[in-house]
Amino acid sequence: MLITPGPLLAKINSPDDLKKLDQEKLVQLCDELRHFIIDNVSIYGGHFGASLGVVELTVALHYVFNTPYDQLVWDVGHQAYGHKILTGRRNVFHTNRFYGGISGFPKRSESIYDAFGVGHSSTSVSAALGMAEASKYLKLDNKQHIAVIGDGALTGGIAFEGLNNAGVSNTNLLIILNDNCMSIDPNVGALKDYLTDITTSKAYNKLKDEVWNLLGKLSTFGKSAQEIVSKVENGIKSTLLSQSNLFESLNLRYFGPVDGHDVNHLVGVLNDLKEIKGPKILHCVTVKGKGYGPAEKGNATTWHAPGTFDKITGEIHKKVHDTPQPPKYQDVFGHTLVELAKANDKIMGITPAMPSGSSMNIMMKEMPDRAFDVGIAEQHAVTFSAGLATQGLIPFCNIYSSFMQRAYDQVVHDVCIQNLPVNFCLDRAGFAGADGPTHHGAYDIAYLRCLPNIIVSSPMNEAELRNLMYTASLPRSKQAFAIRYPRGQGVMPNWKTPFEEVKIGTGRKIRDGKDLAILTIGHIGNYAVTVCENLAKQGLEVAHYDLRFVKPLDEALLHEVFTSFKKIVTVEDGCIQGGFGSAVLEFMADHQYQAEVKRLGIPDRVVEHGEQLELHNECGFGPEGIQQAVLHMLEHVSTAAG
Repeated sequence: MLITPGPLLAKINSPDDLKKLDQEKLVQLCDELRHFIIDNVSIYGGHFGASLGVVELTVALHYVFNTPYDQLVWDVGHQAYGHKILTGRRNVFHTNRFYGGISGFPKRSESIYDAFGVGHSSTSVSAALGMAEASKYLKLDNKQHIAVIGDGALTGGIAFEGLNNAGVSNTNLLIILNDNCMSIDPNVGALKDYLTDITTSKAYNKLKDEVWNLLGKLSTFGKSAQEIVSKVENGIKSTLLSQSNLFESLNLRYFGPVDGHDVNHLVGVLNDLKEIKGPKILHCVTVKGKGYGPAEKGNATTWHAPGTFDKITGEIHKKVHDTPQPPKYQDVFGHTLVELAKANDKIMGITPAMPSGSSMNIMMKEMPDRAFDVGIAEQHAVTFSAGLATQGLIPFCNIYSSFMQRAYDQVVHDVCIQNLPVNFCLDRAGFAGADGPTHHGAYDIAYLRCLPNIIVSSPMNEAELRNLMYTASLPRSKQAFAIRYPRGQGVMPNWKTPFEEVKIGTGRKIRDGKDLAILTIGHIGNYAVTVCENLAKQGLEVAHYDLRFVKPLDEALLHEVFTSFKKIVTVEDGCIQGGFGSAVLEFMADHQYQAEVKRLGIPDRVVEHGEQLELHNECGFGPEGIQQAVLHMLEHVSTAAG
């Protein structure tokens, strides 16, 4: 079902078409663009509130700047739907985040208007600054570079690094701070309070009016424009005597705050700022979910990515099941952590800005003094957890698998080298679904198992997750403990089982067999259960072993496997290069076993977005792929025997 755009939007296939509109038509275009996003997301799902909040800013940016020559970088990309629609992807926008469709984030290979691929937050300033320095070196003095960053993304450390560098760069860089007081969850930390102070300050609002009155005259003054800018700066600096400004202290000219929903005023402001050389920041105040009542008035976290919904009533569609359904792994984690924390007052919870996504919000609500949202700061989260561990506390640091990549040095330097007992719970391990390659947890097994002083595990179901968490909560004086689990539902409707300690480094035999052995790690092992049952109906006896631990491996179990089988299939929802299958091959080589081993997992390429089962099938380790691999190996046995 294709959504019919409004009459103005229907004619916009590129920013060049947008520039043909009289400025007085921009308000109507914004209205049409907003409704087009609402209509599409209500039917097909996707990120919602963030894109509605920047409709006017998006239109103004493409109206004023000469994209794609001028480089426009969106931070994270949750807010880039309007940008995609205005840059030639309106007619395929209904495929957004679907298998084979367009990406939910800006992506360089998808469009020349996507200047930089994003997905993880806080990268826009650094990327745009790099582009600006390149233009400066190439003497492209008229080229503009714009980074749009949200106040939530600004809490990331790399954003501060970029701001610090930008202040001494003397480049054509405009940083637009999209301030809606909200990332996915409510923002935390001193920066949130600081931005609120700026937004509500009478002194700054008075200064703002004076600033824009001066800037509005720039075109009249011609060569005297620099003198006007100097007066603006002097006015700001005089005000700073009574109130400091973080951005000015970093040598970034600060302008704002301005209303991010007044498209005509934004056009005027952006046109003026184009004439001011050097790095500068424009502070835009916006409303997440702007223009859609339920999103404006409701829970902003819920409306970040609500799924499909009734656009008239605002009712979010939920699947109704006749039988009890398994919970999401993240919810099992959240409830289990609270259960463990009630029994052990040394347990602490830490998350970098994803309390609802990871279900750390359950502990934050029940035990606010023992659960910490540290902002979009994965590096800080890991070292903060290490600090807790040095004092005898038991930190459970919950980070999405792909976000843990950002804190790798801290895992190595601050945790593993110091041999500290920090517990890492890695949500979204394996394929993350519609969020695509920036969010796939493809590499955690490989990048963790090569480190000293760390235990790496993965549960096959909810009961195993609970037991691994319980085991990680027991007193130990050293070694980090990583537990990886996927996005989405488990397999156990009745998941709340009594805790049992798991002996570290032990796997388990799921099924006996004599023809071939399947070795699995994590939730993906449930596919092997189905495959073994199907093959049994064909008279094939395939054994199945769930290793549970990638490090340390269960060597006794592996000796049993290699002694009993000459045909082995390993299955993992992580990268094949250096992953679980590689660990098994290393064991085989170290102990001089001879066997044919087929490794199934994520191949050595970037895998795009889609439903998890679609991606598993594409990569050959869905149920059908596992079964085909087994049958192919057993055919070799039959052929050799014949």
